[in-house]
Amino acid sequence: MAQRSRQASGAQPARAGGIVTAPVAATPVVAAEDGRPTVTDWLRLGKDGRLTAYAPAGGGVARWTETRPGGAWTGPELVAPGKGLQGHLSIAQGADGYVHLTALRHTPIEDGATWTELVHAIQYQSGRPVKNWAVVGSPYPRRDWKLGLRMGHPSVGVDSAGNAQIVVRNAFGGVSARGQEPSGKWAGWADLNGNGADRSISVVASAGGRMVIHAPSDNGIMRFERAAADAKFERIEKLPGTPETATVNGLETGEDGRVTFFLRDAKSGELRAWRGDGPLESLGGRGTGPVAVLRKEIDGVDCTVLAQRDRDGRPAIAAYPTEQEGAGVSWTPTGEVCAGAPALTLDADGRVVLGVFTPDGGLLITRQRTDERGLALEAWQQV
Repeated sequence: MAQRSRQASGAQPARAGGIVTAPVAATPVVAAEDGRPTVTDWLRLGKDGRLTAYAPAGGGVARWTETRPGGAWTGPELVAPGKGLQGHLSIAQGADGYVHLTALRHTPIEDGATWTELVHAIQYQSGRPVKNWAVVGSPYPRRDWKLGLRMGHPSVGVDSAGNAQIVVRNAFGGVSARGQEPSGKWAGWADLNGNGADRSISVVASAGGRMVIHAPSDNGIMRFERAAADAKFERIEKLPGTPETATVNGLETGEDGRVTFFLRDAKSGELRAWRGDGPLESLGGRGTGPVAVLRKEIDGVDCTVLAQRDRDGRPAIAAYPTEQEGAGVSWTPTGEVCAGAPALTLDADGRVVLGVFTPDGGLLITRQRTDERGLALEAWQQV
């Protein structure tokens, strides 16, 4: 097992690829006080074949990066520093490999008030500096600062043209959205309406500029769909269900950008899958928090790979033929107790990679074995 990287006081700045970076001075915050994850989809594969992991940290974002594909790791280092950043981070990646980060920021203003705005940053290449936070703003004018305090966590998606779309529950329980134009500038805020939305909303991008937003509410799951990059979001029929907070996730699983959505039932803790052309399908797997999802061919079969934190607090992994939920899903626990939400990605060799955070903010990684059939995993590596 690899020796853990030095953190906090006493560690000297590291030099990676000619860039001087500073170690993280605070433990990465991977779960809130109520146990809900502060970041999902946090493990990413760069264009150069290196993996990168991200997590919120005091004053910025903690980042771990492979020194070469499949090699040792550097980090955690502090990137995207900024004052007033709130403790929830949304991450998405475009086909160009750019990683988009979105968060809420609080800034003191006159008369003891607090201004709330969304901010956005981009990492263009693995291990390189993250562009400074850019202001996306607020759906509300400055005089209505109290409304901003009632907004939910932002969620970011990136369409097939590389343009980011940020969505957030607004102060009145509806959904507000703002997207980038082809020039890179931000279009105006769009009020998609709705009511009773949960604080966390899911946005999933698929082929042809299509995007789907799912906003769990107190009487079902609101859905909004954009058919193409130049189209507007349209509200479509609600999906019945009572998902656990912040557990809706999606994956492109079929032709023409068809997406399968995954959610956790708030009462039973079971995972459910839904595609819009049938009923909710049970995937078993009682646990907590959102499920990580990935599509990968295993032994010649197109499979959907799932990873979650089970009820014992351990990571568990499963795979089944894509869009064949009726075939049954078998879950396999692996490793020790983790915190926050597991993450899945592929490495430079096309192997499934599963990542988890330890309760103290450390990073653990395991990969698909190449000498066995199926989804057997190697021993866990402590980064």
